[in-house]
Amino acid sequence: MRDVNEAAPAYAGQRATGESIERGGGGLGVDALLAKVRTAEAPSPTGPDAGSERGSRNAPAPAAPDVDGLAAAIAAAAGPHLPEGYLSPDADFFDAGGSSVGAVELVAELERELGLEISLDDVFADARPRSLAQRWLSAAGATAVLSASATSGTSPAAATRAPTTTAAGTSPTPGTLPLSAAGTRPAAAPGTLPVPAPRTPPATAITTRPGNSDTPHSTARPEDLDQILADLSLADRLPWTSTPEALPPRRILLTGATGFLGSHMLLDLLRHSDAHVYCLVRAADEEAATARLGDALKSYRLPWSSEVRRRVTVLPGDIRRPHLGLSDELWNTLAHELDSVVGVAAAVDFLRGYQSLRQSNVIGSLTLAELAATGRPKPLHHISSIAVFNEVGITAMGEDDPLAHVDRLIAGYDQTKWAAEVALRRARDHGLIVTAMRPGGIGGHTRTGAYNPQDLSSGLISAFGRFRTVPAFHYLNAAPVDWVSRVAVGVICEPDAWGYDYHLTGVPNTLDDVVRDMAFGGMHVRVQDWDEWRTDALARLEAEPVPELGFLARVLQSPTALKLCEATLKGPAATDDRTAALVEALGLPPAARYDAQAQLKTFERLAQDGLARLPHKDDQPYLWFSETTEGGVGPVGAPADTPCSMALTLSIASMYQLVKERRVDVSGELTCPAVHPEPLVVERGDVWIRPEEGIPHQHGLRHQLLTYRLSLLDADGGRWWLEGNKHARARRDVWRQTRALTVEIGREGEPAALAGEVVVPADSYIRDQIDGIRVDPRLTSQEKRAAKLTWIAWFGLEMGRGLLGPFARAAADLLDLRRTQTPSERHR
Repeated sequence: MRDVNEAAPAYAGQRATGESIERGGGGLGVDALLAKVRTAEAPSPTGPDAGSERGSRNAPAPAAPDVDGLAAAIAAAAGPHLPEGYLSPDADFFDAGGSSVGAVELVAELERELGLEISLDDVFADARPRSLAQRWLSAAGATAVLSASATSGTSPAAATRAPTTTAAGTSPTPGTLPLSAAGTRPAAAPGTLPVPAPRTPPATAITTRPGNSDTPHSTARPEDLDQILADLSLADRLPWTSTPEALPPRRILLTGATGFLGSHMLLDLLRHSDAHVYCLVRAADEEAATARLGDALKSYRLPWSSEVRRRVTVLPGDIRRPHLGLSDELWNTLAHELDSVVGVAAAVDFLRGYQSLRQSNVIGSLTLAELAATGRPKPLHHISSIAVFNEVGITAMGEDDPLAHVDRLIAGYDQTKWAAEVALRRARDHGLIVTAMRPGGIGGHTRTGAYNPQDLSSGLISAFGRFRTVPAFHYLNAAPVDWVSRVAVGVICEPDAWGYDYHLTGVPNTLDDVVRDMAFGGMHVRVQDWDEWRTDALARLEAEPVPELGFLARVLQSPTALKLCEATLKGPAATDDRTAALVEALGLPPAARYDAQAQLKTFERLAQDGLARLPHKDDQPYLWFSETTEGGVGPVGAPADTPCSMALTLSIASMYQLVKERRVDVSGELTCPAVHPEPLVVERGDVWIRPEEGIPHQHGLRHQLLTYRLSLLDADGGRWWLEGNKHARARRDVWRQTRALTVEIGREGEPAALAGEVVVPADSYIRDQIDGIRVDPRLTSQEKRAAKLTWIAWFGLEMGRGLLGPFARAAADLLDLRRTQTPSERHR
C-alpha cells in the first residue's frame, strides 16, 4: 500500500480548502468553492430538456466533478444555518447544531444557488456534505473523480481526513482515530475504544431508497446495514471486566441530565439515594455547563438549589467524542472512582437517518461501556426504547422477546437504539453488567405538568385535542415521566435488579380508552384511519399554522417518519412482568394508565403554550339539565310578596370544567314583575359549587353550597344582576336546604333593590335534575350512561361534603373544652 504522504501534492488544494472551512470560510464563498468543482460546461443534471431558464440560473453540472470540492461547496452553504457558522465536509449537519427548519432552508438554497436537487429525506438520512455530494453525483449519473489517495485503496472519507489529522495536526473528527502513514489504523491507546470512521459507500451503491432493498421485506438502506454491522463489532474490542460490588452506588456518572427524562432522574437520584452525581453536559466549559444544567432543570419545574448543587459535579463533555471529550486524567479518575454509569443522553429525532444519529446513540453508548469496563468494575444502566421493536407486523413486545429485524427498521432513531442495545448485549460477554430500560412514550409530569415539547407523544396528544380527531391505533405505550424516572432510579439503586431488561411503559392505552377519556373531558373525537387522519391534520396545520406543532407537521410529511408512526400505532401492547414484580418488591407506586386525570396538568400546560386547546363554554354542551324555581321577592328589608320564578338550563362544556373550576354554565329566563313586566334573558350565568370549599365567613353559621351569578337583559335593553346562594346549616330540613336559593337583584352598577327566596319544587327536582339529564348526542349510549353517572356521583359527593360541614362544626363546638364558660359555670 502506498504511503499516504505520497499523495501530499494532490491534497494541497483540498487541505487548504478544508482548513478554510474549519476557520469559517476564510474568504471563500460558495461561488468560489463551486468554481473548484466545475471543469467544463455541461447540461443541467436534470437533462438537456430542463429548460433554458433553469440552465441560465443554475450552475451546470461538471463533466469531471471533484467530490471534495462539491462537498466543500455544500459545507459552505450549510455554514450560515449553524450556530458556529461553519461545517466540516465530514461533519454531520445536525450534530453541528443544525435544526429541521435549517435543513429545509439548506435544501432550498442548494437548489437555488448550486443547482443541486437534493431531497430533504437525503439530508435527514445522512447530513454529511461529502455523503450528500456523492449521492447527488451518483443520481446525476456523473463519474466521481476521487482524490489521488482514494485510488490506493483508502476510502474517500479516510483519505481526505489524513492530511488534517497527521500533517495539519488538527483534531480528528469526533469518534474517529487518525490513520498511520501506511493508511492503517494505529493500535489503540490503553483504555481507548477504537472507533471506525463512518462508512461512505461507493457512489454506485447510493441509489437504493427505503423499501427497495433486495432483501425480502427489507426497508433499511444497505449502506446503513453495513455501518450497523461495523458498529456492532466495536463491542468485541471493549476491555474485559469483572462483576462489580453489589452495593448501592455512591458516585454515579449521569449523561442526558439536561434532557426531559434525565433531569427528572437526576432529582430522583438525589432524593432516593445518598449518591453524588457527576453530570456530563455538552458545553464549552464548566461555567457554561453548570448554567445549562440549571436552566434545564428550571424549565421542567425542578429545583436548582444549593443543596442540589452541593451533590452534583458538572463535567463539560460530549458523548460523541472519544473519552466523552474529557481529559485523560479525568477519564482515568472517573474510571477508578465511579460506582455506576447511567446513560440517558441520546439524539431523539425521528427524521434523521442512522448515519446522522449513530455518533450520539451508538458510539456514545459504547464509549460509556468502555468507561464502565475500565478500572473499577461498574454496572452500566442504559436507557433504551421500545423503538427496538418498531417493525411493522411484530406480534409481541415482552421484556425478553426477540427484537425487531434490523433490516426492517426504517427510521434512523429505531436503528440506532437497536444497534446500541445489541452492541451492549455483546458487551455482557466481556463481563460488563448492562441493564437496559425501555420507555415507550414519556408523558408529562402528573403533578407539575412539565412535558417534552419535541416528544412525538406530546405532539399527538396536542393534535388529538386541537383537531378533535384520533387515528385508529391498537395501543399507546406511554407512561408519565415521574413514574418512569422513579422506577429507573429504583433499578439503578438496587443491585439485585442489575443486568436485566425492563419495560418502563406503564399500562397501555387502547383506542377506546383515549376516546372515552377525551369524551369525559368534553372533547368528543372522531376516529379516522391513519391516512385520513394524517391528511386532515396536515391540511389543518397548513390552514392555521401552529408554530409549536411545526415538528409534528414535518414528521407527518416524511415517508420515513410515517413508517415509524405506522409501526407504533399498529404495534402490540408492551408487557412488563419483570418491571411489575420489581416495582412491587421495592414498594414503588404501581403502573397506572396514563389517563385523563394523570394528563390534566400536562394538558393545561400544553394549552398554555399554544399546543393544545382546552374546552370552552362556547363549545357544544357536554351535559345539561333544566332547573325551575318559584318564590317571591320584595324591596330589600320589606316582605317578599312579589312572585318570582326562573326557568334555567344548567350545562357543562366538559368534566374538566368541573374538576378544575367547579363551575356550571347557566342560560334561561327570569320572570319577575317587580323587575320588568316581560321575562329577562340570562346573558351570562355561572353556578359555583362549594365556593371557597364551602368554608363559612368568620363567625358564620351557614356553609355555602352553591352560588349563582347571573347577568340579565330586560326587553327594553336594561341590564340587571342576580346573585343567589344555597347554604347548609346544622338543621333537620336538609332536603329543603339543597333546593332553596336566597336571591338579591339589582340594576347593573347599583346595589341590590330586591331580595327574597326561590325554591326548586320538590316534584320537579328528580324529574329535571336526575331523570332529565341530557348528554352530547354524538356520544354512544354507553358513553352517555357513563357521563350521567359521573356527573351524579361528582355532584352528590360535593353536596354531601357541603351538608356534612355544618354538622362536623357543631360537633367540634360541643367537644371543644376550651370554649368560653357561661356565668353559671364560672360560679360553680
